[in-house]
Amino acid sequence: MPEMTRGARATLNRRQLFRLSTAAGLGAAAPPVMSASDQHGTGARAAASRPTCSTPRASVARTQYGKVRGYVEDGVLTFKGIPYGAPTGGENRWLPAKPPAPWDGEYPALIYGANCPQRLHDWVAEQTFLYQWTDGWQSEDMLKVNIWTPSLTGSRPVMFYIHGGGFSFGSAYELASQDGAQMARHHDVVSVTVNHRLNVLGFLDLSEFGGRAYADSANVGMTDLVAALQWVRDNIANFGGDPDRVMIYGQSGGGSKVTTLLGMPPAQGLVHRASAQSGGGGNPPPAEQSRELTKRLVAELGIKDIAALQKMDWARLNAAGNAVVAAMNPPPGPTAGPMPPPGSTPRVGWGPTVDGRLVPMRSFFEGAPSISRDVPMLIGSVSEEGNRMSSRPTEAEWVGALTRSYGDTKAAAIVTALKRAYPDKSIRTLSYMCSGPGLNSLAIRNNVTRMATMKHEQKGAPVYTWYFTWQSPMLEDAGAWHTAELAFCFDNTARCAQGTGNGPEAQALAKRMATAWANFARTGNPSQPGLPWPAFTPDRCPTMVFDNACRMVDDPDGDARKLLLT
Repeated sequence: MPEMTRGARATLNRRQLFRLSTAAGLGAAAPPVMSASDQHGTGARAAASRPTCSTPRASVARTQYGKVRGYVEDGVLTFKGIPYGAPTGGENRWLPAKPPAPWDGEYPALIYGANCPQRLHDWVAEQTFLYQWTDGWQSEDMLKVNIWTPSLTGSRPVMFYIHGGGFSFGSAYELASQDGAQMARHHDVVSVTVNHRLNVLGFLDLSEFGGRAYADSANVGMTDLVAALQWVRDNIANFGGDPDRVMIYGQSGGGSKVTTLLGMPPAQGLVHRASAQSGGGGNPPPAEQSRELTKRLVAELGIKDIAALQKMDWARLNAAGNAVVAAMNPPPGPTAGPMPPPGSTPRVGWGPTVDGRLVPMRSFFEGAPSISRDVPMLIGSVSEEGNRMSSRPTEAEWVGALTRSYGDTKAAAIVTALKRAYPDKSIRTLSYMCSGPGLNSLAIRNNVTRMATMKHEQKGAPVYTWYFTWQSPMLEDAGAWHTAELAFCFDNTARCAQGTGNGPEAQALAKRMATAWANFARTGNPSQPGLPWPAFTPDRCPTMVFDNACRMVDDPDGDARKLLLT
């Protein structure tokens, strides 16, 4: 059995995997679509006259490295864990992604691949229930893509989703909402998700310490994504996709990866539409700062050569790196949030470095990059970005937190503005909209407007803005939390019923929102019958509000967000 196939079939139980992680087309058409009244439940499956999941010979596709064997579920061909790069551990650490070794026979693309080594989630019950998190398993052999398609023939738009978690953690399948089957099933697209290098493994500048071979080391986490997009360009036609209609989209840190890719010369021509969701427009450090981090880390570890770093256990390496990062960065201020304000000093850490070559600019922080001038964009956010279900402030506690961040006058104005706009929301829910530091909905609204204005001023492809305000019926006061829109733009309210309830209103909104995303991938315009969506202009800031009544609104929450700018 070829080495890669042998590795793909190796199994470990879940406890062993967690211990390891913490220590460190073929031309065949898809079978006919099978109908089921309940695509995610068990009732329809039990009553079905034929299986809703199968592994037919037709579920084999061809890639440039060999054939891959997937499966069919409810009419969707699914391929998980397809290698787009070789393992990144050992001697391959911090080097640009290498092609996977070709394999004979059929690669079993039946299960998700490994995630990049990372800190595991804190399993807070209410938050975990709503998000439906899973940490999966971890390995430095993580350069894998997952694909859902209605057929191996045809030429459909490709929706390439990039996960969040900053640049330090997260995965293609950490959230139930990221499953692409519904988009393929109901919206006639090819859905793709991807894993890549993160944290110290993806963003450590070893160009001086390691030599010329490591010239790209500070940004290999981003060049992995470029390699995945190149794989899509070269292979997606065999999965029924159109390599000339590729939409990249990402949430939170994934949004920052999207805006970074839009400014990277190696990604030019690989991306035809883009969506940044509750993120983007970061302020990465220059090479001098990143090299200083490396010098301090090497001194801390007492390492003399690159080989010793490449052999080091990930957990030790990551802990030492995080300590150096903390020592180099000044403590965050009282208004610090996920979006750096204009003119702020870059903070060093795990993320891209402006090296003048792969990452030549701070995309959507300094301005919109000219190389993606003709790429249309979606940019948006949700109304309760700062949701922490463990946080239950009284009104006095909320006002106190705002006062410490903004002073008495501005805090009072923010409270008044939000109460006036949302008289039926609880203090707890209002606090999730703005509590000062951390995830802050009003600060992110300012960032959405800032990035959209930069894109508009290019006078190139249009930009469309949106605001997701639908209030979850689950665990009262939750609102629309950071990542809440994913269940809807992936049409996954049934799979994500713990967060959505999957009632008629949720299902109707998901249909509209997923249709808008699919239309945008298909044409570059998210409008649909009965819901026209004009492009953004800075004078009125027209924005699509996604709620039970979807509608265009000029600058939603504009009065409140502008208070943060005074």
